[in-house]
Amino acid sequence: MPGSESRPELSIVIPVYNEEECIQEVVDELVGVLKDTTYDWEVLLVNDGSRDRSPEILDEMSAEEPRLRVLHFVRNAGQTAAFEAGFLAARGGIVGMMDGDGQNDPRDFPRLIEAMREQKVHMMCGYRAKRQDSIVRKISSRLANGVRNWATREEIRDVGCSIRVFDRRCLRRIKLFNGMHRFFPTLVRMEGFRIGEIPVNHRPRTSGTSKYGINNRLWRGIRDIFAVRWMQSRVLHYRVRRPNDH
Repeated sequence: MPGSESRPELSIVIPVYNEEECIQEVVDELVGVLKDTTYDWEVLLVNDGSRDRSPEILDEMSAEEPRLRVLHFVRNAGQTAAFEAGFLAARGGIVGMMDGDGQNDPRDFPRLIEAMREQKVHMMCGYRAKRQDSIVRKISSRLANGVRNWATREEIRDVGCSIRVFDRRCLRRIKLFNGMHRFFPTLVRMEGFRIGEIPVNHRPRTSGTSKYGINNRLWRGIRDIFAVRWMQSRVLHYRVRRPNDH
């Protein structure tokens, strides 16, 4: 409940970087969805060093709704850092994530949580069944997804889809480095957790501009694949024997 010091059931983390044109609408829509659920909730808005009016807009919204919590970075640190800061500050037993550009549909969160519980998994990923992007972005994303899956021996349909929910236990174990937000499912599975996927809605971007292009996605992505592959080859596997084990 507003102002309550008890831990909420659900925390949603949203990185924000220069989204003054759409962030008010994105957060208003999300809050409207959450208010229609039975969950005690909070939303963590992580301002990743925005240089537009996003910081002021976030502060204004949080002043009106106490369940909106804002974290401000001193300077731009990247999407992975924003997610990690939000995860560390999140208090919910279930932690969700989404982008701040309005392309993710917050109405998918109740579906993701229900599917996570029904399938008894620790992380539920969305995949964009009908992606609303240009043909160039669709093709490049499909190629990148295929390369990541091949290199990391995964079968994730849509690694680039940012709307997901986790059991918070996952977040205590995964190791994050710059660029690793593109490999969340792999990092979670590496720690022995189970993952599921369901189709989610995807909407065209109506305002603002994408922060990613060929230079900061393709080449960095290739480098990061080798890093994740190395991590997979070095992951620790052990189980402490309990007194009654034989």
